[in-house]
Amino acid sequence: MISYGRAVLDLADELVDAYADVFSAPPWNEDAETIRQFAARLQANVRRPGFRTAFTQSPAGIDGFATAWLTPAPFPRGRGYPQVAAQLGSARVRELLVGALEVDELAVRAYARGTGTGRALLTEITADAPQQRAWLLTSRLAEDTVATYHRLGWHEVPPLPGTATNVVVFLAPDHPGRP
Repeated sequence: MISYGRAVLDLADELVDAYADVFSAPPWNEDAETIRQFAARLQANVRRPGFRTAFTQSPAGIDGFATAWLTPAPFPRGRGYPQVAAQLGSARVRELLVGALEVDELAVRAYARGTGTGRALLTEITADAPQQRAWLLTSRLAEDTVATYHRLGWHEVPPLPGTATNVVVFLAPDHPGRP
């Protein structure tokens, strides 16, 4: 199911619970403060242009979810954005990411992994991406996650020479700027 804008706040507690379950485990090891920050970000993110959430539910609750919005111009400066900008350079950021659908979070509970839940969430949330332009970033240290995105057909954007960090930028399978 997909939800646009503020309507998702009705599920905020369940989304935070799923986020905590997924990202407090290795390799993320997020603490209570980081989880609290996600809850606060969710309240703010629903006001971003193009914000949407895709989620799956079962009797156990939220099995997984994804959040996304349109990447604004100028390119943001908080969180992991400076690393992305340094790795890609301003021209590639403008060409590939600005105005594209940015998948901010993808969280699938351990019991739902390997069932196609992540693939379904990514497919659903990016279905109406502008000109099929969608992107996401993850940590290179999350080797299973990086391998999953490769397996799902997402394309890793190579960093400019000498700029590689632990951040990996992926373009959607049909992104027109994929390498």
